[in-house]
Amino acid sequence: MVENTLISALGIKIEEVTPDRVTASMPVDERTRQPFGILHGGASVALAETVASVGTYNLVDQATQGCAGLEINANHIRAKQKGIVRAIGTPLHKGKTTMVWDIKIVDEEENLICVSRCTMAILTLKK
Repeated sequence: MVENTLISALGIKIEEVTPDRVTASMPVDERTRQPFGILHGGASVALAETVASVGTYNLVDQATQGCAGLEINANHIRAKQKGIVRAIGTPLHKGKTTMVWDIKIVDEEENLICVSRCTMAILTLKK
């Protein structure tokens, strides 16, 4: 499902998926750095929305429902030049039409790199 998507292009790896937690990692390398050599804020946002999307999709009826990002915000706390970042997402709200996720992105030493909140729309798939 992730082949030929932004997820694979950025090297994002889904690590854990439970009803109450999703984790994923992403390299900080030539794919995810901005021109000044640090992690691109857009890459962090893509990682955060990926975690929220995977978490929401895990909680819906996959035969009749899908999901898409409705709103996302992010605060970039600390720069990162190389290595790996890991996103930890937890649901704040599990509704019938929306879900809200809290996502924290940390480095290998658990330093906070970015904090994000993402609202996901739950979509009804056409038959």
